[in-house]
Amino acid sequence: MRRPASSTASTFPSAREISSDLSSLLSRDWANIEAGLYVAPEQQWPNPIRILKKARAYFRDLQKVNQRIVTGNSREVAHSLHNTSLPAYYLQNFHFQTDGYLSEASADLYDYQVEVLFSGGAETMRRQALIPLRAAFCDKNIRDVNVLDLACGTGRFMATIKQNYPRLAVSGIDLSAPYLRLAKQNLIHWSRFKLVHGNGESLPFSNESFDAVSCIYLFHELPRPVRRNVTNEIYRVLKPKGRLIFVDSLQPGDHPPFDSLLAHFPHATHEPFYTDFLNDDLEHLFCSADFKIHSLERAFFSRIMTLVKQ
Repeated sequence: MRRPASSTASTFPSAREISSDLSSLLSRDWANIEAGLYVAPEQQWPNPIRILKKARAYFRDLQKVNQRIVTGNSREVAHSLHNTSLPAYYLQNFHFQTDGYLSEASADLYDYQVEVLFSGGAETMRRQALIPLRAAFCDKNIRDVNVLDLACGTGRFMATIKQNYPRLAVSGIDLSAPYLRLAKQNLIHWSRFKLVHGNGESLPFSNESFDAVSCIYLFHELPRPVRRNVTNEIYRVLKPKGRLIFVDSLQPGDHPPFDSLLAHFPHATHEPFYTDFLNDDLEHLFCSADFKIHSLERAFFSRIMTLVKQ
């Protein structure tokens, strides 16, 4: 049974505690690379000029973000778009960021913003999903395997998959057309990939199309009924014994020292469905859809679940 998120913040973990936990994640990441479980990231030594430009753009936009925090304005996107087919819950300035998920400028800043939020640990957390993904097709011919990255965003995880498995066929789907355009740029040097503009509640793929589905940091941004619809769609498109590699925020009790930060997070930034996510029983959700829980582990602020289609 999921322990409800506390409505009152207890003592926050110290900066030293958080830094120590991040250090453990980085050590684990490097050990995985040395063990050959995945290759070192291509951009571990990024262009410093490019990073400085990103930082400048980030701080320029941060002024607008802070203004929205003060005024509580989180619906600019909904007010600026008309006659759109996008779902109403999506038309928000998630994280109070400019344009929500619906502009090229937002897409260009997104990955930098997330790295700032997680003190440089976001991509490292995502990389931990490569290990259960590898196990999902280790006994198959790589050319015969199909993987779907659900809510692929800017394509960073797809690019990481392709770096490790160039011959693997990977499809990505997302609700944001601007983010998909950036994903195409991030994947320009790879082949055997496909990007689709679509909704996870109605995946435009036939039954039993994929050997594995990755779903990374999506569910905490969905209303509870939508989480259930998306779960059922994932089950539908997976082949028998196919695997769902699920990465998202910790929930209360996953790592008690961080519980107070989880409870505080939706108050510090605009995450309209995050508190409900904290209180949602994910194990029950997936088991009700006839998934079997294969593994559950923690990586810094993320929970990583591997689920098998029965």
